[in-house]
Amino acid sequence: MNTRKRLSPEESRTAALVAARILLIETGPQSVTLKAVAARIGRTHANLLHHFGSASGLQKALAKHLAETVCETIKDAVRASRAGLGSPREVVDLTFDAFDREGAGALASWMLVSGNEDALDPIVETIHQLVDEIAPDEASHGQSPRRLHEDTLTLVLLALGDALMGRALARSLGLPETSARDRAEQLLVSSLARPAEPQAQA
Repeated sequence: MNTRKRLSPEESRTAALVAARILLIETGPQSVTLKAVAARIGRTHANLLHHFGSASGLQKALAKHLAETVCETIKDAVRASRAGLGSPREVVDLTFDAFDREGAGALASWMLVSGNEDALDPIVETIHQLVDEIAPDEASHGQSPRRLHEDTLTLVLLALGDALMGRALARSLGLPETSARDRAEQLLVSSLARPAEPQAQA
């Protein structure tokens, strides 16, 4: 007897993205296919095709889902840091883990290799929104929005590069595997310690 629960379109889409994220972490981006995700959640290939249009559509939606989830965590960490409840290192570790353990770096590189040239758009757009949301808080601490954007750019590029080849490169250079994270932490600490920039006159 078929007792499969009937899901709303939004519930079905969310379940597919959660399953896709698990597949990404467990077996890599090449396993994030409509067929594999459908099998994981007990749905049909046609059902997922209806929601995402194609495998690349599923992967792009997954990138957006990852970015939103990760950025919400990073935002909370930044706010905790500003309130004296966290540290720059926690912000660094969350960002690096997003691209490494959570698979965002591998997914982005796979999508680019597969010819999906706008693969990074969801991640970039969500991180940009995160920075813009944090900017008012930073301004109240004497930090300029431009400096925050520069720091975020550097942090994300370091995290992405580290996820793709950081450990191997660090080993070849005789450096600890945490070297990129250590440098990112130094960047944030140094930036926070810099005096506020003079405000431009209207």
